[in-house]
Amino acid sequence: MNISFSRLRKIKHQLPSGSIKLIAKELKLKEQTVRNYFGANKFNEGDLTGKHVQQGPNGGLVKLVRTDILDMANKILRQKQAEMI
Repeated sequence: MNISFSRLRKIKHQLPSGSIKLIAKELKLKEQTVRNYFGANKFNEGDLTGKHVQQGPNGGLVKLVRTDILDMANKILRQKQAEMI
């Protein structure tokens, strides 16, 4: 799956507090691995997440090998939006 880096960061910034921890726990990952997925670069603390960034507009294009983290983030955002209605 391809997504712009700026879109990926926007999704991360829209997540409610505690979402990174929830995603990590649910998917049995380190919290830093989830942060790295959304653009952080602390690989000495978290694992690689199978993504490749190609420079370009909007921060470049990110090719995601795994989508489970993004899928869960989008699910959290949909739930958050439903609660606001």
